[in-house]
Amino acid sequence: MKRLLNTLYVLSDDIYLSLDGENVVASRDKQATARYPLHTLQNIVTFSYPGASPALMGACAQRQIGLAFCTPGGRFLARVSGEGNGNVLLRRTQYRAADDPAQYCQISRVMIFGKLFNARWSIERTRRDHALRVDGEKLTAASQQLYGLLSQVKEITSPEELRGLEGVGASAYFGVFNEMILGDQETFSFHGRSRRPPLDAVNAMLSFAYSLLAHDCASALESVGLDSYVGFLHRDRPGRASLALDLMEELRPCMADRFVLTLINSRHIKPSDFLYMESGAVLLTDDGRKAFLKHWQEKKKEMLTHPYLGEKLPWGMIPYIQALLLARHLRGDLDAYPPFLWK
Repeated sequence: MKRLLNTLYVLSDDIYLSLDGENVVASRDKQATARYPLHTLQNIVTFSYPGASPALMGACAQRQIGLAFCTPGGRFLARVSGEGNGNVLLRRTQYRAADDPAQYCQISRVMIFGKLFNARWSIERTRRDHALRVDGEKLTAASQQLYGLLSQVKEITSPEELRGLEGVGASAYFGVFNEMILGDQETFSFHGRSRRPPLDAVNAMLSFAYSLLAHDCASALESVGLDSYVGFLHRDRPGRASLALDLMEELRPCMADRFVLTLINSRHIKPSDFLYMESGAVLLTDDGRKAFLKHWQEKKKEMLTHPYLGEKLPWGMIPYIQALLLARHLRGDLDAYPPFLWK
C-alpha cells in the first residue's frame, strides 16, 4: 500500500528550491533557510516565483514526488512529471475509452453520480447536526432535488445531457451552500461560485482547496500509470489535467467543500486572513494560507472507512485509491468504476 507522506508547501514568494544530496534546500537571496529530506516527501507545492532547480525537478520526477508550481495567489501553473509509469497498454486503453462516447459517458456518469450523492450527504449532515441553526426547509428541498437527479443520472447515455444534469445539481447544491455556513456571515457570506478571480472569502477558500485537490488527484493518477491529461467528462484541452478534474468531481463536496465549511464554522480562519483587491478579487493572505494548509494536512491524516474497500484509510489516500480503482476498471479487473460515496 502506498504510504501517506508529507506534502511540502512553499508559501513565501521569494524562495528558490534546489537539491543538495538527498535533501530539498529552500533558499532566500542565495542563503539556505531550511532543508527537507526527499524520502519523507510525497509532494511539493510551491507558490513562489523563483521556482526550482533542474536537478530538483529531475530528482522529483525520478522518485515520483509530485512537484507543482502555483502563483502566490494559488492558481495552478504547471506540474513536473517524469517518465510515464505503468505499462503502455493501460494508457492505450484509457485513450481508446476517451475516444468512445459510450465508454467515457459510462465512466463520467458514475463520477457525477458520486458528486451528487456526496453533495446531498453534505447537506444532510448539516441538516442533522445543526437542525436548530439552519433553514431546514431550504436544505430539505435541495436534498430532495439532488436525490431525484441520482436516478436520472443512471439512465443518461448522452455526455451533453449528463453535463446538463450536473449543472442542475451544482445549482441546487450551491444554492443552499450559504445555509451551511454557521460562522461570521458578514465575512463568509456566499452568493454563488466565482472564480478567476474569486470575489469573496468563501470562493477564495474553495478555489484554493480545489487547486490542492486537483494536484493530489493528478499525482495519484500518474502514480498508477494513467495519463492525468486525458479525461472523460472533461475533454482534452492543452495544459489541462482533464482526468484529474474528472476524478476530483466526486471528491469536491466531501474533501474540499466540507473542509472549507469546517474551517469557517470552527473559526479556524479569520476575517484578517484575506486580502481585498481594488479589482474585486479576494485572496488569502500568507497567514491565511498557512492556517489553511496546516488544517488541510491534518485533515488528510484523519481516518475513515472506505465505502467500497471496507478498509480504514487516511483521507489523504482517497484520491490514490480512486485512481487505482479507475485503473483496475480500465484494465478489465472491475466491471465498473466504483465512485467514492461518502457518509
